[in-house]
Order: sequence, then structure tokens, then C-alpha cells
Amino acid sequence: MTHFREASWDEALDVAASGLVSLKAAHGPDALAGFGSAKCSNEEAWLFQKLVRTGFGSNHVDHCTRLCHASSVAALMECIGSGSVTASFMQASQADVVILTGCNPAVNHPVAATFFKQAAKRGTKILILDPRGQALDAYAHLSVRFSPGADVALFNAILNVVISEELYDTAYIAEHTEGFEALKLHTVDMTPEAMSGLCGVEPETIRDVARLYANAERAMIFWGMGISQHTHGTDNARCLISLALACGQTGRPGTGLHPCGGRTMFRGV
Repeated sequence: MTHFREASWDEALDVAASGLVSLKAAHGPDALAGFGSAKCSNEEAWLFQKLVRTGFGSNHVDHCTRLCHASSVAALMECIGSGSVTASFMQASQADVVILTGCNPAVNHPVAATFFKQAAKRGTKILILDPRGQALDAYAHLSVRFSPGADVALFNAILNVVISEELYDTAYIAEHTEGFEALKLHTVDMTPEAMSGLCGVEPETIRDVARLYANAERAMIFWGMGISQHTHGTDNARCLISLALACGQTGRPGTGLHPCGGRTMFRGV
């Protein structure tokens, strides 16, 4: 208690309110802003924005979800026309291969993690691509730890293998996509050998991941905010979406793309 003392709620609220009033008086309403949380209820969110807009007189109010999911939503809107997940996590039980990257479901999405564990026990191959180890490594067919920040290098190398070995779904690409020739040109030099030094993964391991995913009858990709809250988060999501589209791994049971967030875990189209 060298720096603090007990105070009543009335005193604490008066100090907080007077401090905000003083800031507004000294610097104007634009000096005040609010940043809401997804942990709040709808009612709390409404009250918070009302406080900022009417109490502070400021329009600078935002929400953490825009940071959490903006990069994934931007990439999904750009690449498939919808910012939502394309399949629920329950469909992992119908997949032959599941990629998990930038997420730690056993800690952050324990309900989803139970589905991944059960799927692994039934034979689904779980591929974990993440710089850190995690509890689900015990259920993984392959756990690949790559250099932090080297997501795009790794994902583009996987795409290079899919394209160079012609593992892509020609019919799906022709019917449902555009720009595949540009993707070919973009990744032509991003071989596993060229990207290995950047991402810290052996070339043959990169090839193993690409072949397992592309050759699966049904495969899914789940990613978390480990790749989306990132300086190149949108590019990370673009790479994963391009991988799924190139292999025709969306639009069927046991396939799809799923950014793991608080509410998006339960939203599908």
C-alpha cells in the first residue's frame, strides 16, 4: 500500500469522471476515444458507445473485433465474396486432413479442440503449422514449427509444391475461380528450397504438408489470430484461401476455411 489507498466507489467514479471532463476541456472531444471489447454484452457495448458519443462528445469509438478479424474478413471478402467461415468446426470429423495454424484450440477453443481430438482418434490427419508447441501436438500427424513471422514464405512454398506437382483441382479451378495463372507466376520461384531458409522448415517437410493436404479427398484449414493479428495478416489469409481454392477443398462436407475467433467459431454459410 505504498502507492495506493482504499477508496469508496463514489470517490473513484468522481475521480474518473472529473479526469475525463478535464481532458475534454483541455484538449477537446477528439482527445477522447473508446475501444470496446468482445467480452462485453450487447447492452454494455451500447452503453459504452453512448458514453463516448454523448458523454465525451467524440465519434472515436471502435471495437476489438475489427482488429481481431479485419485481416481475415478482408481476405475472405476479396477471395470468396463472404467474410464468414465456410464450414463449422464440427465438420472436422468428416475431414481426412485438418490444418491448424496460428491457433491453439486446446487453450482458446476447448470445445472445438474436443472435435479435433476425436477426429484424430478416428483417423483424421491433423497438421499443425505454428512456431510454438501446443497440447494438440499429441494428436497431430505432423507438427511443423516454423520461424515466427515467416508465415507467407511457408504458405507460398506449399502453394509452389501444389502447382509444380500439379496437385491442384483443374475442374474446380476452371468452374469456380479466376486468376490461377497469375498465382502460378507469383509462386513459381517460391520453391521449398528457396523458402526453407526463411521459414526454418526442411523442404521435404513442406512437400509432405502440401501433398497431404492436396491429395486428401476432404480437407479443412483452421487459422487463428496468430496469423491474422499480424503485420501481414491479410496476406497470410490470402495464401490459405488460395491453397484451399487451388485444391478444391471448399464447398463440400469435411472441407472449408475457418478463421477461429470468439463468435466466428459458430458462424457458417
